[in-house]
Formats: sequence, C-alpha cells, structure tokens
Amino acid sequence: MSYQDILYDVADRIATITLNRPDRMNAWTPVMEREVRAAMQQAAEDGEVRVIVLTGAGRGFCAGADMQVLQNIDPSDVRRAADLPPFDMNRRADWQTRYAFYPSIPKPIIGMLNGATAGIGLVHALYCDVRFAADSAVFTTAFARRGLIAEHGISWMLPRIVGHANALDLLLSARRVSADEALRMGLVNRLYPADQLREQTYAYARDLADNVAPKSMQVIKRQLYEVPFQTLAEATIEANREMAISLASADFKEGVASFVEKRPPRFSSV
Repeated sequence: MSYQDILYDVADRIATITLNRPDRMNAWTPVMEREVRAAMQQAAEDGEVRVIVLTGAGRGFCAGADMQVLQNIDPSDVRRAADLPPFDMNRRADWQTRYAFYPSIPKPIIGMLNGATAGIGLVHALYCDVRFAADSAVFTTAFARRGLIAEHGISWMLPRIVGHANALDLLLSARRVSADEALRMGLVNRLYPADQLREQTYAYARDLADNVAPKSMQVIKRQLYEVPFQTLAEATIEANREMAISLASADFKEGVASFVEKRPPRFSSV
C-alpha cells in the first residue's frame, strides 16, 4: 500500500518503517499513527520479513505530537482510541492498546533513534524491543511541560526499562536527557556516532535475520513480555512446554547441524 507520512521498505529480510516528516522533525499525526500501525501489520504478516527497524527521516526520530494537532485535539480522542481492533486477538489485552501493540508483533523491533526522541516519539521508542541511538540524540518525556500526564502506558513501561526513580525523574522534570545519560540508565541499549548508526543497526538486524531462528525469536519475545504478569513457576511451566516443542522442531535439528558443519543455518520462516 502507499503511505503519506511514513516510508516502508523491505530488504535483506528486514522491514524498515521510517517516520517521514523531516521538515517537522517527524512530529506525530493521526495519519502517521494509522500508517505505522498498518506498516507494522504488513511486516508482521510478511513471511519474508524477520526483523523490523523503526526510525525517522532527517535529523530526528520523532519530536512528539504535532503542535497544530495538539492545539485542536478533542479530549474524547483518548476514548475513541479504545475502539481500535486488537492487533492480535490471541495476545493479552495489555498488548492491544492504542500504542502498546508492538509486543504483540512476533518479530523483533529495533528502534533506530537518529535524533530527537520526545513525547509520543519516546513512547514508541520504549515499545520497541531494543533501542540503538546516535550519540547526538536527545530524549525527553515532554508531557509535564505541556500540562499533560504520563501517556499511553509509559508510566508502566518506562520504570521497567530505567527503574522507578529514573522514571519519576524523567516524567516529573520532563528534562532533556543526553544520549550518554540515556545509555547509562538503560533507556537505550547502544550508542553509535551518528554517521555509523545505520550501518551498525543493520549489521545487528542482518545477524538476527540470517543466523537466528524466526520461531525462536517469536517465542522468546512472547516469553519476555508475559513475564510481568507471571510467577516464576508459571514462567518455568511455559518454558518447559515451549522447550518440548522446540526440541522436536526442524529448526532445532538445523541449528545443531549448522553448528557441527560450520555453515550458516537455513531456518524455516514462521
């Protein structure tokens, strides 16, 4: 399908979704919201795609909501969003909300944060599975400085990534956070010079696409996002069940054979 506010591309079994309003620092719009969701669905359903990269065009990742949209926003908008269909009706309701559907996608999502990441942009970055950032990137929750609150589940997700005290600091102050500080607190996984970010991110993505079993990534991702709702016993029982399935799979046999034969694996698509 054609898109207006994003770009969508597939190469080397990697789908790239690019927020594409560089003249507005990729400020978030209702059109972008619909298109990102549609592109994520497209990538999830494409058997040729094994990894998804979300990034921004130009100098920023996403500078937050478009101010023109915010000036005219209808307070009931957040209620209408509850009418969205589930991204995957077989996943728990926690991962079916307006923006928290990324964990329902059965493929790893890498946030390639090439610049300013603020407000709703930071929300989307947090719902990515891993985050690689340019060393020039800056981050802010922004909400409290706009008279808003911790939106779209960020009050739940942010403490699980950076810890309770850091989350309170970032949300209460809405201050600008440098890339170095973001790395220290675990907000991002890796930092690269801006001119190396793309190369390093895609090297990681290609390694996942080429050398890791898609089914293994799907199950591991689901396991990790179920853990906050499970006891240790429940997580162990689920792991034992999935382990039995994986030991009987063709991918397990291929994984062992490729290691013994010292060759790249030929894993099946999910």
